[in-house]
Amino acid sequence: MSGLHIDSVSKHFGLRPILNDVFISCNVGDIIGLLGRNGSGKSTLMKIIFGSLDADYKYVRIDEKVIKNITDNRDLLQYLPQHSFLPTNVSIKRIISTLCNLEEALLLFKIDLIRPFLGNRSSELSGGELRLIESLILIYAKSKYVLLDEPFSGLAPLHVEIIKEHIKFMSRKKGFIITDHDYANVLKVSTSLILLQDGKTRKIDHPDQLVEYSYLPATAHL
Repeated sequence: MSGLHIDSVSKHFGLRPILNDVFISCNVGDIIGLLGRNGSGKSTLMKIIFGSLDADYKYVRIDEKVIKNITDNRDLLQYLPQHSFLPTNVSIKRIISTLCNLEEALLLFKIDLIRPFLGNRSSELSGGELRLIESLILIYAKSKYVLLDEPFSGLAPLHVEIIKEHIKFMSRKKGFIITDHDYANVLKVSTSLILLQDGKTRKIDHPDQLVEYSYLPATAHL
């Protein structure tokens, strides 16, 4: 069976249950919007899927390969965490060349928003510049699936639109799971929606259900 399959994920912090029997399935071409209130466990789930955080129990598989830890996902799964992850002593161009295949690296080198910073190190960039470049690099990096945690954070509206267009472009080759406090743009870019609520996942077939499940107020413009 092909695809990224996440099943039976459970996680407690002390006695507090965070995730309980979570299930998500993502295929190439999917852009899954993962929604949920603050503290619902979205970032925790992303880390567990990637393998950087242990779960009480999880089953994660990409195609026929079971992902038990972070070393199992090489060139299969990429993860954009909320915090900066790029090394500070290497140029942006070198990082792109390392993380991306030649074809995707050449595409990134041509992007107007990246080209001026190719010779810079990440430590020389502002917070917004760094988030934009990190997001673009992970969208194009070697992988079949990409987890994006807060890719729109700190970005100007124009740059958010650009990130969304690149996600859509690369979804021809990859599957994406994306979460962000900017739910409106998550709704716009996603091909399907999942709500994480009370530790469980709910498939959202229509945005009105986000009001029904009390994620959004009745006054929300959908």
